[in-house]
Amino acid sequence: MKRISLNGSLICAAAMLASACYTSAESHQPDRAAGCEPELLAALGQWADVGFSGTVAIEGGGRYCRAAFGSADVAAGTANTDATVFGIGSVSKAFTAAAILDLVDADAFALDDRAGDLLPGLGGPAAEATVEQLLLHTSGIEGSHGADHRPLDRDEAIAAISALESAFPPGTDYLYSNAGYSLLALIIDEQSGSSYREYLDEQILTLDSGHMGGFWDGEPAPAGPRAIGYTEGEPAPETGGFAGPHWAMAGNGDLAMTAAELGAGTAALFTGELLSPEAVDMLMSTGFDHGDGTTELPGWVSIDPELLGVPVIAASGGGGDTGHSAVTVWLPETATTIAIASNTDEVLPDELLEVLLPAVVTGEPMAVPDERAEVDPAELQARAGVYALDSGSTLTVAAEDDGLLVTAEGADAVAAMFGSDDFTVEDAAAHEDAVLALLDGESAVGRAERDAIEAEIGPITGVDLAGTADEDGELRTYVRVHGEDGDMLVWYALDDQGQIAALEYDAGPPAFTLVPMGEGEYRPDEPIAAEAAVEVSFQDDLMTVTGPDGAVDARRTA
Repeated sequence: MKRISLNGSLICAAAMLASACYTSAESHQPDRAAGCEPELLAALGQWADVGFSGTVAIEGGGRYCRAAFGSADVAAGTANTDATVFGIGSVSKAFTAAAILDLVDADAFALDDRAGDLLPGLGGPAAEATVEQLLLHTSGIEGSHGADHRPLDRDEAIAAISALESAFPPGTDYLYSNAGYSLLALIIDEQSGSSYREYLDEQILTLDSGHMGGFWDGEPAPAGPRAIGYTEGEPAPETGGFAGPHWAMAGNGDLAMTAAELGAGTAALFTGELLSPEAVDMLMSTGFDHGDGTTELPGWVSIDPELLGVPVIAASGGGGDTGHSAVTVWLPETATTIAIASNTDEVLPDELLEVLLPAVVTGEPMAVPDERAEVDPAELQARAGVYALDSGSTLTVAAEDDGLLVTAEGADAVAAMFGSDDFTVEDAAAHEDAVLALLDGESAVGRAERDAIEAEIGPITGVDLAGTADEDGELRTYVRVHGEDGDMLVWYALDDQGQIAALEYDAGPPAFTLVPMGEGEYRPDEPIAAEAAVEVSFQDDLMTVTGPDGAVDARRTA
């Protein structure tokens, strides 16, 4: 299960705090809300107008707000409400970590115990990792032990984790690992005296104030109605019906709950209701300094007060085949929680947090999206066509209801459209080099990836770079892989260690939605961005794309 990176989002939030560049929202109140200040509610409504679908829960520091926006089920006409359940993805790790710390506090085992001493049958590098290293993603184990929503039983999970290789000696570096948290779930299952699911349900998800959610797949399940996830406008394939066995996602991304329950669980964790004060101290004192103002905690990331003006502790996750995402934040100075969950990918929870967090911290009005220019549909139709760069790469422009869809084919075309608040052109080039090095097959992961591709298209005869885009908060490098039986477009997102974080076979070429800004100019549909990284203009049959690397012209050929 993927964790969404918060670093870029929170740095943007820090910039907003520093500049105090807030815009007041016009007053239009959405339905399905309780306790929210009218101006805040109106601002949240404007973010819903540009794509946010989900729920927001804020409590503490004199604030209480519950607000829901968008559709839980478009086909059925069902709206999201405060009771709607969402998969929380990698935020599940926060509760796995809580269970581990609870057991350490009860002297079931210690943070410096080796995993191999706690789980019979475990071998390989994973057996040498300590509980603390697994909690902090410093174990060094790399690779996946199983695909999400695919059957994997307990013995198979132990065998798969035992077979994983090590990227570095345990405790010497950081490498985010879903397998490491599934190993922690196996340790809970072995050492707690009950099953992993029973322990989570009875000891962690049960609060004095009530019960929090449950497991996205299988039992015990959340009590409330679930939202259907949507990715690029289409229903996500996983709706909670996977029968298991569930060990591929156990401990790393298997929980689901409402945003209000997520906020309540966050507060319960840090105020000592969920864990003992000693266990909370253990959580706060066990860390890995990333060197960028953030520190990895068990299941959480702590953000230095120098970045945002106040200390912040956060967890985020989502994406994948549920179409859901979530983020939860704890502000210790005011004992305030902010929890956001969503079921679309148009405005993600961590993106909404960029503008919501400064408003909660300062009490200033929340920033709202830029106004889009009105445009004649005939003007949009007039822009449609295929535009060719000098290199032969193409940008295919299609008119949509309120903007343009640009599909980039060829490395130069994708590079022309590259613009990002989080990544530089140099970052993209380094990512491309890492993907090509991976596909050379020199590493075990690279060899396994080549084997997987060759099972689809036969022996690989060549790999052509097709460009890199910033999509869903991550760099994705597209490559055209040629085989004896055909070819395939694939994109890869790599982590900081050069390992595969996400990929898609038979991918479509990257596409960019442009919205009108007036006077014939367009920018990417990124309402959170402080300013457009890419600007596009048209004059007759000439399309000019201006980005971080300068301007590129393309001429209409069809």
